[in-house]
Amino acid sequence: MRQIVLDTETTGLEWSLGHNVIEIGCVEMERRRLTGRTYHQYIKPDHEIDAEAMAVHGITNEFLADKPKFSGIAQEFLDFVTGAELIIHNAAFDIGFLDAELARNGIDIKIRDVCSVIDSLLVARKKHPGQKNNLDALCKRYGIDNTHRELHGALLDSEILADVYLALTGGQRSLMLADEDGDGGDDVVVLKRVGEEAQGLTVLKADDSELQAHEAFLRKLDKKVDGQCLWHTIDEASVVKG
Repeated sequence: MRQIVLDTETTGLEWSLGHNVIEIGCVEMERRRLTGRTYHQYIKPDHEIDAEAMAVHGITNEFLADKPKFSGIAQEFLDFVTGAELIIHNAAFDIGFLDAELARNGIDIKIRDVCSVIDSLLVARKKHPGQKNNLDALCKRYGIDNTHRELHGALLDSEILADVYLALTGGQRSLMLADEDGDGGDDVVVLKRVGEEAQGLTVLKADDSELQAHEAFLRKLDKKVDGQCLWHTIDEASVVKG
């Protein structure tokens, strides 16, 4: 599955009041790995940037004066995202702006016509109800370094969101098991983003001693979950199929 993490910056909060997209940032993932392909574009707006928006992203009207209009980048942008699953934090905001820009420029396409969309904010709210789920809060919760993020920026935020989304959807970050005597022993599974350098790595199969240790671990886990260990179920199904 080709996934694209996307973020935008805008001149204001309401596309219905004529505000424009002024920056688009995208990073591509395949099989939950960053491919290194990105799309980044600043855009000259028709609407002046609100002071409140400028305080958030730091982009000025003067900086955008020589940048292309949305009409000049629309096809390039659509070519990059078409067919992908978009991951966007608070997707309704970004999709609303992008759909409005396409419509204003006579392009009879909506983003959801050519892409599926996952709203990572909704995913986070479901997983962490009643807690702060903005990007900064999620970075703190999942131990993701965003100290270089002084201002919002579409490409930087999409790169950070990629890390957040992988942590958010990667299952449990640690598995804590108590020893039989009640002492707290723990086995930790650490989530790390796997990049292109992992392609072609040598696969080392477990030896007999490691398989025995694995089986002992599963028996221990099975006891903790009253015989409902999923790994045992999977192993048994594999034996039947084999």
